[in-house]
Amino acid sequence: MEPLIQLIDVRKKFGGQEVLKGINLSIYEGKTTVIVGESGKGKSLILKHILGLIKPDTGKVLVFGKDMNIMSAKELKKIRSHFGVLFQNAALFDSMTVFDNVALPLRERTDFTEKEIEKIVNEKLALMDIEGSNKKYPAQLSGGMRKRVGLARALVLNPKIVFFDEPTTGLDVAKSNEIYRVFYRTQTKLSYTAVIVSHDVPKIFKLADFVALLHEGIIQDCLSPEDFQTSENPVIREFVDKTMGLIYESEQVEG
Repeated sequence: MEPLIQLIDVRKKFGGQEVLKGINLSIYEGKTTVIVGESGKGKSLILKHILGLIKPDTGKVLVFGKDMNIMSAKELKKIRSHFGVLFQNAALFDSMTVFDNVALPLRERTDFTEKEIEKIVNEKLALMDIEGSNKKYPAQLSGGMRKRVGLARALVLNPKIVFFDEPTTGLDVAKSNEIYRVFYRTQTKLSYTAVIVSHDVPKIFKLADFVALLHEGIIQDCLSPEDFQTSENPVIREFVDKTMGLIYESEQVEG
């Protein structure tokens, strides 16, 4: 099976320091790939390369088999039309209602009538279990609700690939669990490819098809959760040993 997204020896420096030191990663259609690792070490930077927001110093980023680095603005716009993004802070517009926030991509990128837009938005809000919040403003919502609105907006154009940048940042355990349940439901229903950057290892292991560990600027490996936890790679082994207690603790909380 050919990868939907492929990073080939991607390198990037900032201020003379090489942050990404030869990233090699393949992401497959319909699967959930999670990138884990220490905070502030380049996980979100990988997402920005895939989104075409940053170009690598060397290496290639292929999406649908096409090199993002040499695309024209028109080609890049077309590729991005297949993307949905849920940012850390949900990135909602405070002056707009929930409905208008979710409707924004439809109004900007399609020729749908307002009646058609209303139908689509209401369907996505219902999928998030927040259909009664369409007239509220972001300031009136809890952190978990804001994330759901952000996800509804990310999914409103039915993208092929959805990117999640630390989706549970700032949420307590209960709200994090809610977000993951919504993610699982939407991914199962809509069959999109998911790329998640996360530090929330206990939950992510249960949702992922593949787990990739970024350590010192290199992807150590990208494996199924089961193979990841039994890997003989010493760096992965150390990461697993540090996080297994969290996984067991999480299972006890849920049980």
